[in-house]
Amino acid sequence: MKRRKFLGMMAGAAAMAACSGAHRDSSASTPKPMSAAGPPDMVHLAGIRKGSSNQTLRRAVRTAALSATDFSWLSKGDSVFIKPAHNSGNPYPATTHPEAVSALVALLKEKGAGRVIVGDMAGIQHVKLTPDKLTGSTRKLMTKSGLADAMEKAGAELYFWEEAGWDAFYEDRPVKGSNWKKGLMMPKILKEVDHIVLMPRCGRHALAGSTLGLKCAVGYWRTDTRLEYHRDAATFQEKTAEANTVPTLLEKQRMVISAADRVLACFGPDKGYVAAPATGVVMASTSVVAHDMVSLAWLLEMHRAAPEGERFFFNDPYTNQVVVNLANRWVVSKLDGWGQAMDTEKLIRNDINTIWDDRVLAHAFKIFSGAPKIELVKANPAVDDKIVGRLTALTGLSL
Repeated sequence: MKRRKFLGMMAGAAAMAACSGAHRDSSASTPKPMSAAGPPDMVHLAGIRKGSSNQTLRRAVRTAALSATDFSWLSKGDSVFIKPAHNSGNPYPATTHPEAVSALVALLKEKGAGRVIVGDMAGIQHVKLTPDKLTGSTRKLMTKSGLADAMEKAGAELYFWEEAGWDAFYEDRPVKGSNWKKGLMMPKILKEVDHIVLMPRCGRHALAGSTLGLKCAVGYWRTDTRLEYHRDAATFQEKTAEANTVPTLLEKQRMVISAADRVLACFGPDKGYVAAPATGVVMASTSVVAHDMVSLAWLLEMHRAAPEGERFFFNDPYTNQVVVNLANRWVVSKLDGWGQAMDTEKLIRNDINTIWDDRVLAHAFKIFSGAPKIELVKANPAVDDKIVGRLTALTGLSL
């Protein structure tokens, strides 16, 4: 059964159940956390006008990346792994935009990169790896979405860890936080590369509320790590943040960049209402936390602007606690059967009315010693003052 069909059934069953569908007013949001010490973290914005060509998007990605880093970390011949968000075979914005990844591949090669490798492992409803069996194929899904063809044309390698088998993983333990019982099983390809660039998307998620940079780490994990993540659901959001503190990511991840000229503003992660603002943005930062603060603010703006019917829980089931909890148990059943699903902790959804309400970011602020002060940088003229002003208001600790 497909995730959207299952969630639709659960929404119908829960329609008369206790439901926290009404979001709190932003004035009643969570108090803002302590600000991190030191200079602000820069988030660089390149604008893309609605209806622009793929070539315009490619230029925006290139401009944002060049604004965010001087690439001094990249030596001639270095290998770079690009991690997109590719949960399904559905096209952008359900997955990372192929042209955005292609533009970055070209820029990395121009800056001297040797091998540029692109890879991911899709969600459990599409791909399942066990010690003795593999069902589904991320390669086929990436071909369906158009990303595989774009990477072949760009001269990047494709790598899918499920194809290498159960033993193609190593254990990496988060160095901050203590909600994981076991180490995270990460693909060995990450040990071989010199650098990592994260290319998430900006989108709604029926279980997690949003799927941005921090949650993109899930794609690295072997099935048993994903099982712990979903089964021990009381700390689902905290484990999301902590997963980004494994030594591999802390030592090798150089930049986070996402295209958001089209946003999956409701439902998610594979389908839902697509918002296409008059001017979209590409967001780039060397800090995944800073990136996600701005990306979540942008998602909330797109979500609020969606038609009211799209924000009703039949079309956006994260607003319903009953649906979220049942759907997470279904995910656990796909990972390791209904026995594990029956032992699953309750996944508590949290109203995300402002970026300060999000438990993932709240825990990231805690383990990274405070919320970074954000400075937005206009990387091209298409980013107007209205966008910068609104995002500044939504991410400014002083407000």
